[in-house]
Amino acid sequence: MTTFEGLGLDARLVQATDALGYNQPTPIQEQAIPVLISGTKDLVGLAQTGTGKTAAFGLPLLHLIDAEKRIPQALIVCPTRELCIQIVNEMESFKKFLPRVSILAVYGGTSVGMQIRDLKRGVQIVVATPGRLIDLIERKAIDLGEIKYVVLDEADEMLNMGFQDDIEFILKNTPQRDSTWLFSATMPAEIRRVSKKYMTSPVEITVGKVNTGNKNIDHQFYVTNAQHRYQTLKRLIDFNPGIYGIIFTRTKADAQAIAERLTREGYDIDALHGDLTQQQRDKVMGDFRDKVLQLLIATDVAARGIDVQGITHVINYELPDDVEVYTHRSGRTGRAGLTGVCMSIVHSREIGKLRQIERMVQAPFHKVEIPSGKDVCRKQFFNFMDKLLQADISHGDYETYVPMLAEKFAEISKEEVLKRVAAMEFDRFLKYYENAEDLNVRERLRQPWERNDSRNDFQGGPNRRKDRREYGAANGDSTKLFVNLGTKDGFYKASFLQFILDMSDLKKEALGRIDMKEMNSWIEVERSAAPKMIRAIDGKNYKGRRIRMNEANSR
Repeated sequence: MTTFEGLGLDARLVQATDALGYNQPTPIQEQAIPVLISGTKDLVGLAQTGTGKTAAFGLPLLHLIDAEKRIPQALIVCPTRELCIQIVNEMESFKKFLPRVSILAVYGGTSVGMQIRDLKRGVQIVVATPGRLIDLIERKAIDLGEIKYVVLDEADEMLNMGFQDDIEFILKNTPQRDSTWLFSATMPAEIRRVSKKYMTSPVEITVGKVNTGNKNIDHQFYVTNAQHRYQTLKRLIDFNPGIYGIIFTRTKADAQAIAERLTREGYDIDALHGDLTQQQRDKVMGDFRDKVLQLLIATDVAARGIDVQGITHVINYELPDDVEVYTHRSGRTGRAGLTGVCMSIVHSREIGKLRQIERMVQAPFHKVEIPSGKDVCRKQFFNFMDKLLQADISHGDYETYVPMLAEKFAEISKEEVLKRVAAMEFDRFLKYYENAEDLNVRERLRQPWERNDSRNDFQGGPNRRKDRREYGAANGDSTKLFVNLGTKDGFYKASFLQFILDMSDLKKEALGRIDMKEMNSWIEVERSAAPKMIRAIDGKNYKGRRIRMNEANSR
């Protein structure tokens, strides 16, 4: 068995890892530390978040720096304030027996003057976000002339956040570095380009396969209609009473709206997005880490660098636009050897994209039924019974009150008492889910023209269908609908088609020609399906504007 001592680390660092209870290095630590303590080799480390990367570079840095020199010798660059603080906290625990070593975090949203004063007192290791570091360089408040080691942590996330120019600026301003260490969960082309430009024959270490997901994560997906996403989200939360997780949305507007709606319905949740001030962000993250909040709803950008232990679930309210982002989302759970669940709420037309993600992650994705109302109530009821049985009655003089309770409930049976206790806790679930609908999308039978055989070429096959209609199959009995949405609203024909299908839950075959103008559009639709489409879309809002839809000849 490999030990930290066997990796060649300073005895004081081994003493610190022993004190922390770290007996055996993780795979990334075992492979990286012997390379890095030489201090002269560039390295690219590819591993998922939560695999011990901080110790993989933090311990070698502490091994290499000269504690007698009170000047910056090592620089760690990472994407967010939260990750900065996390890295410093971990490294402070590693340097427990190196009292003369100083580590400083510099990041935006706090007083730059205070950080400048701390720098002047003398530090050996600086952990920084790109923006604040460049600000300090331009103010000539930090001297990078003696920097020997540069670490780029979560490099792919920094590039995704648009920090490529900043990273290159920082690397140009550390000309005396002996080595550059780049750590990343994925290996996009931009990282490969940076490594070729600024690194010399880097040692490349891969733990697992590039871009693959954590094997401790169970990937699940639930298929529903677009208009049922929120109800599905709520049902998944209710079906997992002990959930402690992050919900990801594409936009900050969705994050805020869903958080507000769930809060009104009694859930301990808050939103994390780009419109929050640093003070608001710190409060939300503090509440989440302290488990005052059960759930955090976040955009991908706002969640960069978040590392919170014990997250049980990640929920993709919508799949990310970039399939590689899925790896970062799912990697928030299943950390430090624990298991986790990543759930995705998808529309039937997103299955192709989901399979693309599955191939990239190289882990099986499981289709799971959205729980019925009865399933949720049953799960909540068993959870309540478990809590009741596990309630701690050792503290407090409950025996004093037992005679009074016995007298109060003398005329009521034990079963009746239990029913009343359950009703107090459980009544809202029973009422809410009393007539709950099935939110699952059921697979329809394939039509003859969809079969993969030679009959497709005639008797209603796709070639004939394409001639007769622009989308779907025609039955000749159609009507034209008017809608006050057009290209000025940001639509093009394909996205508009997807929008109306998602809103109405109609099949593509029900639609015909779409004629889009700047301010409005006309849609051919099967006559029998027209009333359903109008009911689904007319009167709804799109970007704050009320949608009008009606039959074209009734305008």
